[in-house]
Amino acid sequence: MKTLRNLILSLGVLLLATPILRAQDFSKYRGFSLGTSVATVLKQTEKRPIDVKVSHARPALLQELTWWPPAVPGVSYRADSVEQMRFSFCDGELYKISVTYDTSSTQGLTAGDMVKSISAKYGPASVPEPVPDSVLTDGFSSGDKTIASWEDSQYFFKLVSSPFTNRFGLIIFSKRVNAQAELAIADAVTLEKQEKPQRDAELKKKEADDLEAQRQKNQSAFRP
Repeated sequence: MKTLRNLILSLGVLLLATPILRAQDFSKYRGFSLGTSVATVLKQTEKRPIDVKVSHARPALLQELTWWPPAVPGVSYRADSVEQMRFSFCDGELYKISVTYDTSSTQGLTAGDMVKSISAKYGPASVPEPVPDSVLTDGFSSGDKTIASWEDSQYFFKLVSSPFTNRFGLIIFSKRVNAQAELAIADAVTLEKQEKPQRDAELKKKEADDLEAQRQKNQSAFRP
């Protein structure tokens, strides 16, 4: 009897834990999955390749796509609480999603309300000491406040708010690829600084050559 009771108890705990474990999939947000390709995100958002912007081409290809979820036809408010989503890619892989929530959908909500809502899906939050962020709050200013975070060994969720616009935002990224992307961004900035004098000289020469070619053309065609 004792064994049966323990078995039933264990099964009950497992059944209760299963929904929580399923909810805590930190690689997904609203149907978008970190690690997917540019083509997959374009298909999901119904955007075109021309909408993808290249921020850096070397030493890694870093791209971004900004998407505004469509509004509900015939009404003045948006389809849901998300106003904008920015997708960041490193060598063709989606590694970060930066979400900006619509202010009309979050009006009156406190930071605690936001944490509670997100925790209902992603589990208990960590609430750190409020410190300003830089790179991790892409899409928000360096003065934005970190409200809470959720994470596992591979992925990280971060809820932030802007003290100037009263906007809430959520940043989701792959820890591994985000670290690679940050190093690539730093290297790209260094390369750009090193190559700037040469690029400026080449641009100046091209402008002079174009001007001389136009002068030659006009010189032979001009009639007083």
